[in-house]
Amino acid sequence: MAIEMFLEKTIPYITGTLETIGVFIIVFASLKTFIKFIKNKFDFNDESLKIELAKGLALSLEFKLAAEILKTVIIRTLDEFIILSAVVVLRVILTFVIHWEIKTGLKEENNRVEEIHN
Repeated sequence: MAIEMFLEKTIPYITGTLETIGVFIIVFASLKTFIKFIKNKFDFNDESLKIELAKGLALSLEFKLAAEILKTVIIRTLDEFIILSAVVVLRVILTFVIHWEIKTGLKEENNRVEEIHN
């Protein structure tokens, strides 16, 4: 009983911290990528910028997903469970899409580098 009360009091702070870290990662990765984009003279074909931003978004989603998983500990109703499950599913789908984008971008960048060297 004491552990349950402790978790109910602390988990909102922990999840808030994890979600805040995720937001900071998104902001930092976006700013860093945007600065590099400006330095590259607005080159929309630079795959490395897309990959770098996608990596930041993927890392951020991992922190946000961790927060959602922790929230499952304090769920009380079926409605809360359904909403939380939907959020988790959406974040997992986004994570897979971003990882797929990263892999595709890396392959394209490697192919481009090989073409330049040949």
